[in-house]
Amino acid sequence: MNNVTYSAKKSEVERKWYIIDAANKPLGRVATEAAKLLRGKHKPTFTPNIDTGDNVIIINCKDAKLTGNKLNSKIYRHHSGYIGGMKETSATVMMQKNPEKAMMLAVKGMLPHTSLGRQMATKLRTFAGSEHNLQAQKPEIWNF
Repeated sequence: MNNVTYSAKKSEVERKWYIIDAANKPLGRVATEAAKLLRGKHKPTFTPNIDTGDNVIIINCKDAKLTGNKLNSKIYRHHSGYIGGMKETSATVMMQKNPEKAMMLAVKGMLPHTSLGRQMATKLRTFAGSEHNLQAQKPEIWNF
């Protein structure tokens, strides 16, 4: 019985590029798929303490749907660090003005809240429309 657990090394990781089309799909469902790809959980070589994930391009963020009453009740908050520096933006405004940021925040919240998670988040690219400037990477379409 030679049951040895495989542990990936940083130099052995092969990265691919994937495109996810968010048009007419719930924002959270798209974000979970993107987080799975960024972490590398879809690979048999997944190792929790190594960044084994792939690069992800999310297009059509402006067409992603928020289910239920989230469009009216969800609020995005951030703080400047100064007294009284709390800024609030409703989901309606965020989806109109900056849908890429809404998608980015949803995916980032599903990644580990460590330096490894921040490193994984750098491999995510979001675009409001269907056009992107990353054709040179020859991305594959990811269907879910």
